Amino acid sequence: MSERGVLQGVVGVLAVVPVLAGTAGLVAGPGFVGIDPPWSGDLDSHFRYLSGLLLGLGLAWWSCVPEIESKGERFRLLAALTVLGGLGRFLSFGMVGAPSLGHQIGLMLELVATPMLVIWQARVARIPRWRKARSSAI
Repeated sequence: MSERGVLQGVVGVLAVVPVLAGTAGLVAGPGFVGIDPPWSGDLDSHFRYLSGLLLGLGLAWWSCVPEIESKGERFRLLAALTVLGGLGRFLSFGMVGAPSLGHQIGLMLELVATPMLVIWQARVARIPRWRKARSSAI
């Protein structure tokens, strides 16, 4: 498999996380993260809104998979949004304390893996077309 194909696979698999978490948050509301009802309408509304954004972010990451080498601008924008969310999670970590393991893993994906994916995508984008065609024919 080509480096491009591996990157496409990694991005495709990692995008499952925001798609599933966003969908679960839309369906379950704050109960998705273990908050027992009743909760306020404002909390429910805000939680489901942000869950919809998370779902959209995951779907947008999936839109980068086809022709990933030519999606640099979109890739960097999505990465910036993801890192910004991770910075918010990091702020919470410092102000409130450690979240659950799942959220800690999310933090690592947002602040460590995502910037690494940007570097990798840029590398794949620089691979000459003849080399891509040759490696896919092998």
